[in-house]
Amino acid sequence: MLPFRLPMTTPARVAPDARPAVAQRPPGFRELFLRLDGVRLVLRGLQDLRTRVRLLQYLVGTDLKRTHADTVIGQLWWLIDPFFSMAIYSILVTVVFQRSIPDAPLFLFATILPWQWFQTSLLDATTSVTARGNLIRQIQFPKLVLPASSTLAGTITFGFGLLSLAVLYLVYPGRISPWLLTLPLIAAVQYAFTLALAIFFSGVNAFYRDIQNLLRHATRIWFYMSPAIYSVTALKGSIFGVVLGLNPFTYILTSYRNIAYYGTSPDWVGLSAVLLLSLVLLAFSIWVFKRIETGFAKIL
Repeated sequence: MLPFRLPMTTPARVAPDARPAVAQRPPGFRELFLRLDGVRLVLRGLQDLRTRVRLLQYLVGTDLKRTHADTVIGQLWWLIDPFFSMAIYSILVTVVFQRSIPDAPLFLFATILPWQWFQTSLLDATTSVTARGNLIRQIQFPKLVLPASSTLAGTITFGFGLLSLAVLYLVYPGRISPWLLTLPLIAAVQYAFTLALAIFFSGVNAFYRDIQNLLRHATRIWFYMSPAIYSVTALKGSIFGVVLGLNPFTYILTSYRNIAYYGTSPDWVGLSAVLLLSLVLLAFSIWVFKRIETGFAKIL
């Protein structure tokens, strides 16, 4: 036997709820950190666009040169395409539906032209990432400029299409009004809305190629669900009129028609709501895009 008793020591117990120091932050800190991280990603995306102006200019130039590059009359299709669409829908409305609309070509052209801008820009931007797979794998650059350049190229095309509208006013000079000067404001709202959708769908389409196929059908349905070939006033009080009230293009196209056909002011309240929605969607789209862009090189 030992002449003395060894002191009994018990191993230190670890509290079952002990966690690393990071997890013992005040409640809500993790959520706050994620929100700050999201803001940082959005700001980084905006900085990418601001600091890559020359790259944007180059990509826009290549997109414009590629459009109608192999055709005989080339860029004149920017002026001819809207006239063909206007002629088709004029026949549909006045002959097939037998609706009597004064100055029907201008009534339709005022909304068909901006819709073509939206549809072309969105569909082109959706495939902007997948179409540049070789470039993404070879060169390190902010991929956000790809959908932004496609949307900007579509905007320039819309600017050329406005020349067709000017030609149409030679036929209907009585429809010219000072409210036409507000057209850039309406176009700015539409651009923000289009850019937000373009950035989101271009990023998601890189992982799910079904998006580009679904969008072609979705935009076709969206067109008929928007007041492009009919007036909103004709549907007031109906269930379909309530659905139109939830459609952002109801306010955008109505504003175009107000200034170009009726000679009245745009729907300022509706445009303000669409602009606010567009800015929220734009921030969300940039956040999503920046979160997933690191995986583009692996899947393309």
